[in-house]
Amino acid sequence: MRLSLQILLIALALVAGLALMIRVAPMKPARWHVDPETASRPSTPNAYILRDRDGDAPAHVTPLSPSDTAAALHRIVMSLPYTTRIAGDLAQGHATYVARTPLMRFPDAVSIKLTPEGSGTRVAIFSRSRFGQSDFGTNRARVERIIAALEAEGP
Repeated sequence: MRLSLQILLIALALVAGLALMIRVAPMKPARWHVDPETASRPSTPNAYILRDRDGDAPAHVTPLSPSDTAAALHRIVMSLPYTTRIAGDLAQGHATYVARTPLMRFPDAVSIKLTPEGSGTRVAIFSRSRFGQSDFGTNRARVERIIAALEAEGP
């Protein structure tokens, strides 16, 4: 009985240590700040990409100007819980954010690129998880939520 309790306590300590490691894991901009239009798709299914050539959905085109799109998207992304910008600036057309999941604070990188398109703006987004094999649709839901909020900004 005593050995079982010790094994249980060790297992709980390992799980707690792993959870802490995930919560404080650094997201180095040199690795995670990528161009959503050209970045390689990860081998795991825990990513979602809006881009024309091989995305999960095509890039989104909004009638908003690039500067209005940049301001709106930055505001929208930063309003997501547990989100910080780690590189770039949407006012310059490209930025990467880290959005952490609510319960375990798993870090997901969200790279956004804006390209002028006529009087509007083309928006490419690459949202991907740092850890795990599956994200249970978190990255797709995040991207769809961002685009829906951008559309609500409308001209």
